Amino acid sequence: MGSRSRFLKRWLDLGKLWLLASVYGLALAPAGDCSNTSATLPNIIFILADDFGFHDVGYHGSAIKTPWLDKLAAEGVKLENYYVQPICTPTRSQLMSGRYQIHNGLAHGVIHAVQPNCLPLEDPTLADKLKELGYATHAVGKWHLGFYKKDCWPTRRGFDTFFGFYSGSQHYYTHRRSCMMPGFDCDAISKGYDFRNQEKSAPRYGGQYSTHLFAERALQILDNTRPKKPFFLYLPFQAVHSPLEVPEEYVEPYKDVQDLDRRLYSGMVACMDEAIGNITQKMTELGLWENTVLIFSTDNGGQIHQGGNNWPLRGWKLSLWEGGMRGVGFVHSPLLSDSVRGTTNRELIHVSDWFPTLVAGIARGSVAGMPLDGYDVWETISHGTPSPRTEILHNIDPLDVAMVPVSASGHQHDASANRHQTGDRQYFNQTLQSGTFNTTIRAAIRVGDWKLLTGDPGNSSWIPPPDSGIVPIYPLQVEGKHVWLFNVKDDPNEYSDLSDVKPDIVDMMVSRLQHYYDSLVPPYYPPGDFRANPALHDGIWTNWE
Repeated sequence: MGSRSRFLKRWLDLGKLWLLASVYGLALAPAGDCSNTSATLPNIIFILADDFGFHDVGYHGSAIKTPWLDKLAAEGVKLENYYVQPICTPTRSQLMSGRYQIHNGLAHGVIHAVQPNCLPLEDPTLADKLKELGYATHAVGKWHLGFYKKDCWPTRRGFDTFFGFYSGSQHYYTHRRSCMMPGFDCDAISKGYDFRNQEKSAPRYGGQYSTHLFAERALQILDNTRPKKPFFLYLPFQAVHSPLEVPEEYVEPYKDVQDLDRRLYSGMVACMDEAIGNITQKMTELGLWENTVLIFSTDNGGQIHQGGNNWPLRGWKLSLWEGGMRGVGFVHSPLLSDSVRGTTNRELIHVSDWFPTLVAGIARGSVAGMPLDGYDVWETISHGTPSPRTEILHNIDPLDVAMVPVSASGHQHDASANRHQTGDRQYFNQTLQSGTFNTTIRAAIRVGDWKLLTGDPGNSSWIPPPDSGIVPIYPLQVEGKHVWLFNVKDDPNEYSDLSDVKPDIVDMMVSRLQHYYDSLVPPYYPPGDFRANPALHDGIWTNWE
């Protein structure tokens, strides 16, 4: 039996099991006060692809076929000045909180499975706010916002239901993962199983491919929606994050691709696209499109070492270059104005904007008094009005500081008074001069059409698609350089550094970095905790506090 046949069989079998959902504690449409519920409140589907590269969708010229994504984007609004974060947890934290990662202590790295850390509990999540407005809230897929104590779990953060895994990555079939925290003694930590139905570990799904499982559960949720109960379906796929695993039938159309990683990755993208197509067809079958907004986004740039590609942009996942942060995104809905359907929107939009956009713009709730960094951009998307956003703080990570020789740069923001001796060379340390931003700190900011990068932004190469025949472009490495300036409207691929010829622009943008630095919450990046060891918890990844 082929994978697609098994997909249909599993869908029918799970549909029967749906009637027994209460046995597993699955409250698909929980009873409660529905005083705020309105039949006219739009349903919201938010699909988040993992490590999906800028060049990996059909409408960006990819050789990978994505007919469903292409169709939905073509009928909706493509977001072509849209930004996410360079890695998984920060994008998810900003989506769920509407706040920059410098304001929730998550400015450094991701939350590892062994870390006692999670999205701060004092702030309401996007799901909390939508639930207050009468929405049924469902999360299907990858969480990656911490799980070391139960209060961090998605079902304690506003979601009525959860089906998926808590950590950042795992095997697609076995749903097992290892420790994988750099600098921690991971050899002392056993591998563990990480798959949940609600709050219970669900070993029955071992051996089943996650993209299929998540699509199946999404179909079940749609089948069981209440006519007068709006729903929020958050669908953060595991795909197309490593490891590169996919049923062979999806790889077959790409058998001529010579690069093995690219071949497997292409199959994974095709499988995800098919899953989104199945959801799209179910929406049509149930007549739900009339009052639904579907949003698609990637969480960061593609990882070129695992088959992804961001051509022609510079850099990739983990970097502050455009290839790490310029996201694939679009909105599809009949609620969009006729004047914008089928168009490309080039207004500035950031992942933190979804919180106020969904709560206030789409669900007609209030975010008054909330310390948000995001803006309500619903009118910008749905009617083409100018974006209220004029700048984006991509990040400031004070735990990541380039050690730059004093003599290597004459830039006036080098803060040369703050240096220490290392051998016979002088280097900057992490100390800041009062009121002056230290440009050896890893940071990036966008103001209007200008983008400034400081410190070590990550690998800055331009990597063409494998088998394309295009010769990679490797930038000239200048020792000690730690400030770059680009006009990304005129130069979206970041070829021409203007930091030396536009010192006034650099000064202005450095002052904006200092402005944000003044409000920065010290990053919380705790060491790994051996109490997380799955060997202490019946072989599963779970809370230990």
